[in-house]
Amino acid sequence: MNGVDGGPFHAGELRAQMLAGAGSAGGAIRDAMPEQHRDFFAGLRYLALATLDPDGWPVATMLAGPAGFIASPDARRLELAVPVERADPALHALHKGSPVGLLGIDFSNRRRNRANGLAAAVHAGGLHIDVRESFGNCPKYIHVREVESGSANASAPAEHFIGLDEGARALLAVAETFFVASSAGNTGGAGGVDISHRGGPAGFVQVNGATLTIPDYSGNRYFNTLGNLLLEPRSALLFIDFASGDLLHLQGRAEILWQQPQGRSLPAAERSWHFHVQGGWRRRAALPLRWNRRNPA
Repeated sequence: MNGVDGGPFHAGELRAQMLAGAGSAGGAIRDAMPEQHRDFFAGLRYLALATLDPDGWPVATMLAGPAGFIASPDARRLELAVPVERADPALHALHKGSPVGLLGIDFSNRRRNRANGLAAAVHAGGLHIDVRESFGNCPKYIHVREVESGSANASAPAEHFIGLDEGARALLAVAETFFVASSAGNTGGAGGVDISHRGGPAGFVQVNGATLTIPDYSGNRYFNTLGNLLLEPRSALLFIDFASGDLLHLQGRAEILWQQPQGRSLPAAERSWHFHVQGGWRRRAALPLRWNRRNPA
């Protein structure tokens, strides 16, 4: 970790904490994974990943494999035995030395843990991550789902689009889960790339033209994502169609609204942010897994 004055937070995160009126000491942020996190990753069947494209824009995807496809030989290393599909635009530029943000999440029990670092090796059969930052997240806003089936069907080529197409709008209208990839930008090595989970009631992401309004609910007070967005507004959102295995990836620029207007449009939100969509892509049946929805979070 390489934050301000040796602490866990970079300047953007500290600024976000100040603007929000409260922050955290970040005591749970470590430079290595505790044993329970290593065991957690080893039992996962899917994992969200963020890195940067050749233009420095955050990109995100989800990887999936059988339980055990993630191994942790030691507290500072994760090894992913999963094909690095160059047909996935989010992985096209991934190489040794790329910054990587990982979010391990288990929808069945609402556990999630983060690991950020650098790609130590990238090859056709997988990748190795040198972990530089590790911390857990609370189970808030995670909707409980169980993996109900798998499919061996190969995903179709990525379908690129500008703005929001009708298929994207249809998924956003019912989405209750997404992931946001962000970067600290050029901060001399501090911060790197991060991917985090966002959840809410179906349709909690509001769409107005090509602009999304996203509520920001109370969390761990680290403000990793909003702190990154203060330094680098370019970001990416990843949505999953849990019934089909489709992945929807949106790229755009974020604008944080620190003073949340009073009203009913975003109940319980402490603030909100706009995401101005520039375009994205869709990968049909990209995931071999399908989920059912069990009960509200």
